[in-house]
Amino acid sequence: MELTDYNQIRDLLQRHGFRFSKSMGQNFLTAAWVPERIAESAGLDENTGVLEIGPGIGCLTVQLSRRAGKVLSVELDKTLMPILSETLAGCDNTEVLFADVQKLDLEKTVREDFAGLRPVVCANLPYNITSPVLTKLVSSGLFDQVTVMIQWEVARRICAVPGESDYSAFGILMQWYTETRILFDVPPSCFVPQPKVTSSVISLHRREKPPVSVQDEKLLFTVVRAAFNQRRKTLVNALASGIGWLDKEAAERAISSCGLDVRVRGEALSIEAFARLSDVLSDLRER
Repeated sequence: MELTDYNQIRDLLQRHGFRFSKSMGQNFLTAAWVPERIAESAGLDENTGVLEIGPGIGCLTVQLSRRAGKVLSVELDKTLMPILSETLAGCDNTEVLFADVQKLDLEKTVREDFAGLRPVVCANLPYNITSPVLTKLVSSGLFDQVTVMIQWEVARRICAVPGESDYSAFGILMQWYTETRILFDVPPSCFVPQPKVTSSVISLHRREKPPVSVQDEKLLFTVVRAAFNQRRKTLVNALASGIGWLDKEAAERAISSCGLDVRVRGEALSIEAFARLSDVLSDLRER
């Protein structure tokens, strides 16, 4: 069965009485080159254990199964159970777990399901869970590489640099833990039903260590979130209103001591600049 052929997909879904769920963000691929290229980009071999999220009817799962040592596909929609039993019948190294990936114990999963294997993630992520799932995966530090298809605009946010309109707290978080790269775009015409937006496949390679050292990582991200929560404000005002123990005068002194203009906005700061500012604020808080 060709799992990206529209007519075969339609017949398969009708035979099992399947209905698409908008709330689960279900869009199935109808272009064979897409799952093939995603799998090829994931750097898989027989020593790799792949966590896939949202397999749908299994077109990417089959490609992963052909290249990896083991594939664990996590699917929330139990109505896909009989469909996946049919489409993955020949994939002996693949297991489907019907569960909510947001509630999954990743450390236990990697330890028990990928023992002796190099753990990676490869998935066509449902749009409605992209940010929380990527945050969980990347911050866990468990996966060497995360290769996922997501919304075009989210991919740009993840890879944006200071000064760009897409630069964001979420992007800084991703870049703190991983080296980010956009691989290729996928138009709406490659899906059924067709989404309203273009998709992008990105690669997130785990860093051995953060791009810069910082005294208090938790404080760093508090500073970053405060800076971007109120983008239209200057960094001074954003920090003074977003960090409870910091007043405007102290924020001005901290920013000036980093060699920054007190009129600067958070979107202009690099990760390194945020780290310096965080260290200054950490020292200030301890006084």
